[in-house]
Amino acid sequence: MRLTILEHNVCDGGLTMTHAHSSGAPAQERPEHERLEKWLSAAAALAVGGAFFALWFWLLPGWLGFRVETAGTARWLWLAAIPSVLGFAVALRCIWDFGWTGRGTPAPFAPPQRLVVVGFYRYVRNPMYVGFAVGWIGLWVVFGHANPRVIAAVAAVALGVHLFVLLYEEPTLRKKFGADYEEYCRNVRRWWPRVRGWDKS
Repeated sequence: MRLTILEHNVCDGGLTMTHAHSSGAPAQERPEHERLEKWLSAAAALAVGGAFFALWFWLLPGWLGFRVETAGTARWLWLAAIPSVLGFAVALRCIWDFGWTGRGTPAPFAPPQRLVVVGFYRYVRNPMYVGFAVGWIGLWVVFGHANPRVIAAVAAVALGVHLFVLLYEEPTLRKKFGADYEEYCRNVRRWWPRVRGWDKS
């Protein structure tokens, strides 16, 4: 019979998870169990992230005035598809890291249980938002039609995201991860990426 106990330990303000097993549990089963937990967390993160992407892909094209008129689109505009694809790829990778490394999802009701400082998070604190924004800006260049009302609305959304990060996400992470998150903030900027990824010594 295998007994697993999850303990939340606060060490230097950081949150860690320790797995304790009964002495009767075979040692070789522990890595397999942890790997299964990682896969389940990653799958949950991708499911939540996929639903989030689907929602916005359903809502935003009409809101931004997208028109799929390939014949009338200037060829140079299609260059914007490259950063668009890369931006969405960055966001998807971040969703994966939330599940695989953080053992959680992007949703506030099931947040990561570990501080995620891998992948693109080594370069900027909010790569998921940055990637998502770059992806949509690229699509907007190709298919959208700019007008003052839409530009004002996009600016308002960007300000809303910034305030959400500033007033909710960051205080929550500081409370949860303490000194580890403070050190991360000192070394990695909120929106402007580093040239070289940060590695905690």
